[in-house]
Amino acid sequence: MSSPEAATEASGRIQSFRDFWPFYLGQHSRWGTRFLHYIGTSAALLLVAAAPLVHRPKLALIALLAGYAPAWIAHFFIEKNRPATFRYPLWSLLADFKMLGEAIRHRRV
Repeated sequence: MSSPEAATEASGRIQSFRDFWPFYLGQHSRWGTRFLHYIGTSAALLLVAAAPLVHRPKLALIALLAGYAPAWIAHFFIEKNRPATFRYPLWSLLADFKMLGEAIRHRRV
């Protein structure tokens, strides 16, 4: 696997999710950061799933706050870095799901 630095173009952007993943893990090196991400991602998924079941579409909007608030608090106060969401929104979302999935499968906590 190539390093994120090797997988950038002149703009300095990472070019593939495969190369983004190690960068993402480096931005989530502290247990507290990952834990708050797990809480936020889980809450967001539950709210999105519940919205149609209870006929309250606003729950899907609340899911954004429930997902991002704990994660951004973790980045600013625990990890002390800038969330990758600002530069790589889609890959960050996918990586949040991947990190949660790996935690559930006890591969990474």
